[in-house]
Amino acid sequence: MGFSEFLGNTATVTHLRESVRAGRLPHSLILAGPAGAGKYTLALMLAKVANCLDPKETGGLPDFCGRCSNCTRIGAAQKLEELVEAAIAAREDLRETDKKETRILIQTHPDVLVIPPDPPQLMIKLGQVKAAIHTAYYRPPIEAKRAFTIFTSSAFMKEAANSLLKLLEEPPEHTSLILLTENPQELLPTIRSRAVIHRLGALPAIELETLLAERRPELKPRDRALAARLAEGAVGRALTIDLAKYLTSRQDALVILRGAIQERDYSQLFQATETYRAGAEGQEKTVGLLRALSSLLEDLLLTVAGTPALIRNLDLEAEFGKLSAGVSVEWIDSAVRAVTQVEQGMRRNLLRSLSLDAMALSLDRG
Repeated sequence: MGFSEFLGNTATVTHLRESVRAGRLPHSLILAGPAGAGKYTLALMLAKVANCLDPKETGGLPDFCGRCSNCTRIGAAQKLEELVEAAIAAREDLRETDKKETRILIQTHPDVLVIPPDPPQLMIKLGQVKAAIHTAYYRPPIEAKRAFTIFTSSAFMKEAANSLLKLLEEPPEHTSLILLTENPQELLPTIRSRAVIHRLGALPAIELETLLAERRPELKPRDRALAARLAEGAVGRALTIDLAKYLTSRQDALVILRGAIQERDYSQLFQATETYRAGAEGQEKTVGLLRALSSLLEDLLLTVAGTPALIRNLDLEAEFGKLSAGVSVEWIDSAVRAVTQVEQGMRRNLLRSLSLDAMALSLDRG
């Protein structure tokens, strides 16, 4: 157990451990990097090393034991998706009046508060930030030396972001606030200016392939190569990617792309999007489809630009060659904007199947 299990980004991890050793861990910290780069894992590791009851040293730097009560309870928050699902289910059992006032908060240790995006909009809401402020100012650490609040997303509602500034401007001495983001520019400039930013970079695809050969031996070499490219340098994404689910989403995305560029028969398109209904399952399918479509558009752009060697969907190189003959860079740019509009519409609870159909038709006109 310990920091030896964190793969990649040695310089960033070393710098943060040096801050812990010097007693200068920032009160406000932004961990930036692609999904799956290990931002959340690293945030929990920092909470562990700051509060371990049996601290170690590895490489001359502070480390955690992973076995004491603080380490194990903080580590229990690692299964974030399961915990969020349980919290959502518990909220559904409440009376309607209570549901509106109840926000999703995860706390496996009394002094470590994890705040994920609140469904269905999947944004950090005002009630969650108020809970963080109350915890920071009125609940000093009970069993830990230092309290931590971890926001797992930078998608803040406007009122929530403005309220967070109050906590950043005058943070309590005993608390560290960690914000995780794929893109720091999503955060208000006033938030970025009050926090120390550390970035987690991407690992080379060849290193991820080697890692996958060790950790996921069931994958065939061709699947390992595809998974490593799709992970975009993120260790966590490479290790956990569900290729079967991605390929299913990609097939629907290809239907949309082919229909927009080559074909004019929309029967297949409407059959595919008809299944993207409301509810959690429909939301998950829509997110998967949009991510797959974004990946295909990026690879199409690389092909149009004359750099097909850089594409991620390696098994579709011939397909991109055919599709690229009928599009321009301007068309791809408009297609990316259309995908973004659907993502924004999801936050406003627009009917997903109709949004996807409208997007596909707009691509045809584009």
